[in-house]
This record gives sequence, structure tokens and C-alpha cells, in this order.
Amino acid sequence: MMDANTGRQDAVAGRDGGGAGRASVLLGGGLVAVLLAAVGATGGWLLAGEDDTPPADPLAVATTSAPTGRATAPRPSTGRTTPSAPRTSSTPTKGTGLTVPPVVGSDFVEARDALRKQRLGWRLVFGSGTGRTVESTSPAVGTEVARGTTVQLRVAGPPPEAEVPDVVGDDCAKAADELVDEGLYPRYRSGRSGEVGRQEPAEDGPARWNDEVSIWCGETPPSLPGTNPPL
Repeated sequence: MMDANTGRQDAVAGRDGGGAGRASVLLGGGLVAVLLAAVGATGGWLLAGEDDTPPADPLAVATTSAPTGRATAPRPSTGRTTPSAPRTSSTPTKGTGLTVPPVVGSDFVEARDALRKQRLGWRLVFGSGTGRTVESTSPAVGTEVARGTTVQLRVAGPPPEAEVPDVVGDDCAKAADELVDEGLYPRYRSGRSGEVGRQEPAEDGPARWNDEVSIWCGETPPSLPGTNPPL
């Protein structure tokens, strides 16, 4: 009886024990499944989070993602060009009507006087030939010129002798005019105003046309060697 009960109890125990073991297995399997599901969900969230999580510094990302150094494509040409401004010419100046007079072939003194009457300047260029006639002019005869233009007169022969006037004591400007009338040129040694106190060469001294005569204007000239200063 003891053995039978024991055996029954073992059998029951064994049957009951088998049920408990099966339940344990089922519970364990369920827990494992739940854990795996949780792990899977967590892993999926982590993977999804890697793609959906915003960058830590969006400004930096925007800056680095923006293209740098991109060349702007040129605009297509329309084939039109900007018209240039119309070219205008300046209004021509009205002619003066003044021309170089016909002085070729005339005596150079007469040619000079003709230029003076038209308020033109002159320059005498003497040659190595013979005679006093004007061979050519520059500008040429008949050329339109402005008042005050200097006309060059080329004379055939060498410069003749000239008379030196006495200009000491004259006003400086008047003295210069006298010298020019005689074919000479004043050389100012001490200004151009006041009276002439001295001249070189002196009156009737040796000179030729185009020579210079030195004059001292506006000051007392130094005493010449061997002379007494004025009292």
C-alpha cells in the first residue's frame, strides 16, 4: 500500500511536475519573445532615429551644403547693341579774311612795312646771295592767318648795315619802338619800365639788321671806367 501510494503519488507528482515544467517552458518562451520584440522595436527606433534626428547644427549644415564658387551662367545675347552717340563736329570758326600779303619780289623793308600795317609780326632771314628782295614767305603768300601771326621773310642777300638811334633818356617802351623801326631788337638788361639810362652800342655804333641793342631801363647804370659818377 505504501508502495502503491508512493507510486501514485510519484505518477501524479510526475504528471503534475510535467505540467509545471511545460508551463515554465511556455512562460520562458513568452518572455523571450517579448524581450525580442522589445529589442527589435528598440533597434528599429534607433535605426529610424538615425535618419529622423535633426542635425545638431543646422546653420553649419546649411552653410556647407550651399554651393560655393558657382559661376553664374551668362545671359544669352539678344543680338542688340547700344547705339553710339551721334558724332557732332564743332562749328567751324569764321574766317578772319586776313591773308599773307603778296610781298615776294619786293624790298624787305617794304615787305616788313606791309606786314606791320596788317598787324602781323615778321622775322627776317637773310641769305648769302645778293640783293634785298624777298624770295619766299612762311606761311606762303595768300595763306589765311590770324592777326598777330609772325610771318618769316627770306631775303636773298645778307643783312645790311643799320643805324643805331640814341634812346638814352627815352621811356623804355618808346626806345624799344625806335630800335625796331631801325631793324634792331632791344635786349632788356634791367626791366622794361622807366627811362633808359644806358644803351650798347651807343648812337651810330656799328650794327646790322637783326642785331640786338642792350638797354638799361629804370635804374642808373654803373659808371664806365675812366668817367666820374654824376653829381
